[in-house]
Amino acid sequence: MENFQRMIYQEHASNPNTLGILIVEKTLFDHPITDEFDSILLIIVEKQEVDWFVKHYEVNGQTVAMHIVTKSLLMDWIDTSGYRRAAEWVIYGRKAYDRNEFIKELKEELQSFPEEKRTLRKIIDFGKLLKNYSEGKALYEAKEVMDSYSKILNALHYLARLSVIDQGYYPEVTVWNQVKSIDLEVYKLYEKLMDSTENLEKRIELMLIAMDFVLLNKAESASTHLLNLLNEEEDYWSYASIKELPEIEHYSLDLHAIISYLEEKDIIDMKLVPTKNPDVFQRMYKVKKLEEV
Repeated sequence: MENFQRMIYQEHASNPNTLGILIVEKTLFDHPITDEFDSILLIIVEKQEVDWFVKHYEVNGQTVAMHIVTKSLLMDWIDTSGYRRAAEWVIYGRKAYDRNEFIKELKEELQSFPEEKRTLRKIIDFGKLLKNYSEGKALYEAKEVMDSYSKILNALHYLARLSVIDQGYYPEVTVWNQVKSIDLEVYKLYEKLMDSTENLEKRIELMLIAMDFVLLNKAESASTHLLNLLNEEEDYWSYASIKELPEIEHYSLDLHAIISYLEEKDIIDMKLVPTKNPDVFQRMYKVKKLEEV
């Protein structure tokens, strides 16, 4: 198998555009890290015509997926959870080629999980958590129990990811295995939703109450990325001006859910500003000072 892998990546190793090559073997893991292929070849390049190029191979019944990805796209995946497998491949992959210790330094960066990258990842997952939670709550109130259950389960998944990030780790695909040893409180919420003897409607009701408490405890820490941006100006912000900030690009679709929750929990202040129409007011937002909260 190794000889076959080498036949595939050898030409790329001699290309000066190639920064590093990693091999991930299916047999080393008990979860689907290789997307059901026997192995993954991750080839990281400086640049190419398309940011991500994939080929599938097979020899003697063994399957290999070769991913050629630009450094910029790979880092975007890692920083924003755009493609969750990517971080796992880098963390667990075996070095087959490493130009100027690029792979070595990348692995070290993922192990350290720098604070600025952690802060961004937290609010991305917090936004998705809030959106699923609020939709689940609305569906429960509308008596759409099965749809509500689905949303609450999704919300729990993002809550688990947030707990893992809080502890300085990248959340993997098998996030519940990580949470069990990191945040028992969150893990027990998952167990109660899945294994409780209560009927489904009662389980959702209890979960909404419990999650509301956990969310509030995590809100300020999870929202640090946005709160720091808003604190750069002393005046109030319009929603449009917040949405235009390039720094929030990766969670702009969930920005409304985040702003609404932070306002509801008195972490940010909202005031109404008159417009040309005396009956119409614009909502403006500002982070509350510590003594105001």
